[in-house]
Amino acid sequence: MDDQASSAQDDRLREDIGAMLAGGLETEVWPRAETSQMVNEIVARLQKDAGDDLTQKLVIAGFTDYTVEADDLEQPCETCMYYLMHRRFCALPELMLPVEPQWSCRLWRI
Repeated sequence: MDDQASSAQDDRLREDIGAMLAGGLETEVWPRAETSQMVNEIVARLQKDAGDDLTQKLVIAGFTDYTVEADDLEQPCETCMYYLMHRRFCALPELMLPVEPQWSCRLWRI
């Protein structure tokens, strides 16, 4: 698949995800993954329970279509270590999803 086709596919999926979140999909926003153990537990759940299921990925990772603040720190996708800025994409291997910069998930990392 060429870059243009990949970009268009990402744009469509990003719109679908945005619609799901705006439509009231209830996700596990809290607790945030504040320790390595919590990150590992959530990643294990993503591997075991979500696989390629988009809805389960969003639910387990606690995605929101707005920036979450935890412990006086804003946690938007755009400041996460897994965020690919030019692609607007989450490169966490268990997620690998196109995202908007202002979205957030509980696996956010500096």
